[in-house]
Amino acid sequence: MYIFTIKFPVLHSFYTSSIFTNSNIFLRYNGGPFLISLLDTLFIGASHLFHSLYLHGDFSVLSFIMMISVYRAVLACALVLSGATNVLSFPLAARQSAITDVDILQFALTLEHLENTFYKQALAKFTEVEFIAAGFDENFVKNLNFVAHDEEQHVVFLETAIKQAGATPVAACQYNFPITDVTSFVNLATVLEGVGVSAYLGAATAISSKEILNVAAAITVSEGLHQAIQRASLLDVVSANIAGTPLTPNAIFTIASSFITACPSTNAALPFKAFPAIAVNGIPNPAQAIPVNTVASLAMPGPNPPAIPATAFVTFVSGIDIISVPAQVVNGAIAVTIPPQASGQIFGLLTTESLTGTGTLLDETKVIAGPAIMEIQPASPSIDFTVL
Repeated sequence: MYIFTIKFPVLHSFYTSSIFTNSNIFLRYNGGPFLISLLDTLFIGASHLFHSLYLHGDFSVLSFIMMISVYRAVLACALVLSGATNVLSFPLAARQSAITDVDILQFALTLEHLENTFYKQALAKFTEVEFIAAGFDENFVKNLNFVAHDEEQHVVFLETAIKQAGATPVAACQYNFPITDVTSFVNLATVLEGVGVSAYLGAATAISSKEILNVAAAITVSEGLHQAIQRASLLDVVSANIAGTPLTPNAIFTIASSFITACPSTNAALPFKAFPAIAVNGIPNPAQAIPVNTVASLAMPGPNPPAIPATAFVTFVSGIDIISVPAQVVNGAIAVTIPPQASGQIFGLLTTESLTGTGTLLDETKVIAGPAIMEIQPASPSIDFTVL
């Protein structure tokens, strides 16, 4: 059983002159890193079909198609940034909601800035000798340099797209990454890449332009391949779920905010907020949990935690599944048992209602706090040879 506690760090406004001064992040690594499945890029070329499904409101089919199958990722990885020059002229459209395609591009750039800085700081800090001493080989170090280059080019690509849309790209912020050695770097790299995959998947249904959706799907594969490199280097299962896990922008924003200490006051404000944080205490077998304290939302000012309804739930997002479990208050904390359907990198959020679904996005209006990120080791797969 997991024990959840709600954390309220210092509150500040994001992308204004008053920025997080204490994100109060706490990461505890205990063996395996987070897991995230690679994506099936065979479907990248079908983004026009995705757009048609989106326009007809078939979000579940859109989300499922973008998430299924790890096994063809390498086959289409060359599509990641191919033809980049030609797609920069794609039209930008606004949905009926307040979130525009430019907002999504700025949001993606915010995450890419974070990853770009993360890799460059680590590669400047650790030598190849230190990687080898920590148990990683020369080929892994070579791949890390390719990953760092990818993240750099993602930044350049998104900045160019935003400029051509008539907007000013957000600049990089200042970050605090809890890196103490090579191993902690590799573990945290899997976190950032996994969150990146979930961010692109979760933003897919908010994109109006089919050209942007096509590019987002391609970059998603790149992020998944990056994470697989880290996973393979640690001899862990690369694909612990049949699909990637989409997460809503506000939930992603909450996680990303925990690494940010300051941003330029000139950066454009984004229409996202951070939720109050929850941390996970205890690591029961077979799951491996990593507690994360993220930044609380201005919409729920501290220092007092929000009122927890008697019928509160902990809702888990795992792959294409959303599962809620009734929360039990134990000694001032919330206790819950992980549902058996959960596998791989999962997200847990405290919600006011029981939420369930397959191939849908989490209803953020029901979120009290979170997400916490956990890793659930999968059982050995059972192969059905009658499925042909």
